[in-house]
Amino acid sequence: MQVQDPTQLAHRLAELKVEHRDLDSAIDQLAASIGRDELQLTRLKKRKLLLKDTIARIESRLIPDLDA
Repeated sequence: MQVQDPTQLAHRLAELKVEHRDLDSAIDQLAASIGRDELQLTRLKKRKLLLKDTIARIESRLIPDLDA
């Protein structure tokens, strides 16, 4: 189910940005820990990249199409 309403898209975008920021913090903390789990670190980084791609797609949908 895709959200079409710009207000709902903006709300979803804000949620994803918060999650992306939280993941960034978690990655930094895990990377700095002594007995870090490399597999978990890799999974968090992949999740962060997926979020970044999703954020970019939503941002592009929020930009109105201009007829040239």
